[in-house]
Amino acid sequence: MKRGKRYVESAKLVDPAKLYDAKEALEIIEKMPKTKFDETVELHVRLGVDSKHADQQVRGTVVLPNGTGKTQKVLVFAKGDKAKEAEEAGADYVGAEELVPKIEKENWFDYDVIVATPDMMGVIGRLGKILGPKGLMPNPKSGTVTMDVKKAISEIKSGKVEYRLDKTNIIHLGFGKVSFGAEKLVENYQVIMDAIIKAKPAAAKGQYIKSVAITTTMGPSLKVNQK
Repeated sequence: MKRGKRYVESAKLVDPAKLYDAKEALEIIEKMPKTKFDETVELHVRLGVDSKHADQQVRGTVVLPNGTGKTQKVLVFAKGDKAKEAEEAGADYVGAEELVPKIEKENWFDYDVIVATPDMMGVIGRLGKILGPKGLMPNPKSGTVTMDVKKAISEIKSGKVEYRLDKTNIIHLGFGKVSFGAEKLVENYQVIMDAIIKAKPAAAKGQYIKSVAITTTMGPSLKVNQK
């Protein structure tokens, strides 16, 4: 695969055999040639668990101290007072049953996160086959099925992210933008890693954190030493 000039220049700064500490890795990323857009900095954590087993799932949410650099659009399924509360809290879209055909028939996905009150889950269940594969299905574990819609919206807007295992036992997560600088990115990184370590399932045996890598949207990967 032929790499672009910027990638080649960036790769010269990286020793593929070295395990960096997180601060050092993020300082290298800061020095890499810039793209025309503000790249997302990504974290990839391979865990020593088996996601096929329900008792070895790793999933949760965390509010990043410096946000993600992206303004999340929030859709809230709610009625009555809770719908009003969602509007006042800054939800981008609020509705109920009338949104189902819009999502089903019009392929409407102009939002990043869906929050729902528990009484609306019967309605949303009809959209499971569409929302599930896109990772948009509200879930009590991620705090997106709740009566406290105001708190949910506030956390999402201020930088709440969800981490979860994929089928290959890896967590993939964006945790900021290159423009944040190494210091703020390190703070975000530490909060996420602490949360993942605390979420270790009791059923997990042997080495829990197998490998950690940090990369940017268009850049080379740096291996990180996570003690």
